[in-house]
This record gives sequence, structure tokens and C-alpha cells, in this order.
Amino acid sequence: MTAVDLALPVVGSLSPSRAGDFMTCPLLFRFRTIDRLPQSPSPAATRGTVVHSVLERLFELPAVERTPDAARALLRPEWERLVEAEPEVATLFADDSELSTWLISAEELLTGYFTLEDPRRVLVAEREQCVEVVLPGGLRLRGIVDRLDEAPSGDLRLVDYKTGRSPGEAFEGKALFQMKFYALVLWRTRGTIPKLLQLMYLGDREVLRYSPDEADLLAVERKLLALWEAIERATQLQDFRPRRSKLCDWCDHQALCPEFGGTPPPFPAALPGADEPLPEQRTAPA
Repeated sequence: MTAVDLALPVVGSLSPSRAGDFMTCPLLFRFRTIDRLPQSPSPAATRGTVVHSVLERLFELPAVERTPDAARALLRPEWERLVEAEPEVATLFADDSELSTWLISAEELLTGYFTLEDPRRVLVAEREQCVEVVLPGGLRLRGIVDRLDEAPSGDLRLVDYKTGRSPGEAFEGKALFQMKFYALVLWRTRGTIPKLLQLMYLGDREVLRYSPDEADLLAVERKLLALWEAIERATQLQDFRPRRSKLCDWCDHQALCPEFGGTPPPFPAALPGADEPLPEQRTAPA
């Protein structure tokens, strides 16, 4: 398969998170992507960020040194690194006791990781890798892959860490959407379909695995193109309607949402450019 040309004119951008926002609630998409409203840090999302950072650093070590003790030793330095970069997260905890309890909860997630695989035996090709492609028509797909493994045979495995609990069987498709998104980008840029997609749920120590094929990825591409058409229509009409769900419990923007008696701000006169980076964050665990 021929890789898609990154030099194509860009008309818009989607990441798995922002595509998921629109499918979950169009108004949430507007708040995050068009209005660019700030989001308050939460202990759960911040824990996800720190645990991801620890696992990224773990694979910088020689294979023999990738041990539970090494991961635990990385935890506080990664927290301190985050505080230096984002000082507001330090306000999440009233005192050292609260912080210590939170760090213990993060340590438990790291312990869970080691029950799922032995990192000393993993052949990692890339970590926290930015991937992107521009599809014919100008839609840019981009995001950050937690981990890409490559076997001696050349087979690729996409790995994503989740700090929440695994989804029920009815929600597995939604959980795999992000991974199929990344698989599509890799296929379009490298001409190779990953052999395995692997979601590692550290919260309950479960692994969700899926082997995609060409039909899967073509279906995802069609879905994303249709999704972008819906986003363009909503933008032209300035009509992003709320969709109430259980996920509203984690939303920072209830005060502005009509579902909760609020009023959205005026629609921005100038929209973010297609080349502006999309706001991303580690979301609260499901």
C-alpha cells in the first residue's frame, strides 16, 4: 500500500481524544477544541500522566534493570518533573499525607503493570511517539502512541496503558477505537498493519487484545471522514448540541452546559487553525 502524502493541504485535524469527544458529546468537542476552555487537573488524570511517564522512563533502562523496584524509584521524580512543568497540579493535595496516599495509589498501578508483562522481555521500537498522516481530502489524523513494539519478524504491536478498569464486553469496541485510529495512521504511513493492538488496564490488571485487518481500518477511515463532515456541518451552523451521559460526572464545563442549566459562551469569531496543536490530556479512568 502507498503511504499518504503528508504534504497534502490540511483542512482539519482529529486525534482519538477529540474524535471521541465529538462522538460522546458534540458540545464537549466545541468546548475543548473550538473554545479551548481550560480544564482543571484531577488526581485521577494526573495519576495517569505520571504512571505513563514512569513506564516511558522504565524502557529507557537496560532490559535487565526494568524491575518493580526501578519503577517505584521513578515515581516521585516523575511527579516532581510534572509539578515543575505544570505547577497547578501541586494544588491537588492539601498536605504531604494526601500526596503520599496518592503516590501509593500510583504505585499500586505500577505493581499491576508487572503482573501483565515482563518488560525485560519486551522489544520496544518507539515510546510516546507522535504519529500523523493527512488523508486525501485534507483531514489530518494525529496522536501519541504509548508504545510500539517490533518483533524480530517485523511484526508490530501497538500498546496503550490505561489506568482505569477494563470495559465490559459491550464497550470493548469503543475502547478499541483509539487503537484502530493509531493502526490506521501506521498503515497509511508505513504500509504495514500492526499484528496486534493491546490495551493494558492497570486498574484491574486485564489486557484487551485485538488483531486488526484491512477491512477494520478502512471502516475506521470511513467513520473518521464522516465524523469530520459532521463536525464541519456543526461548525458552519454553530450548532454543537450536548449529549448527556454518565461521563458528564467528569466534565469541567457543566456550568456552561444547557443540560445543567448553563449557557455556552458566544461562538468564537476566529476558529483555531488546522495546524494548531490539539489540546490533549490523560482522561480520568473509566
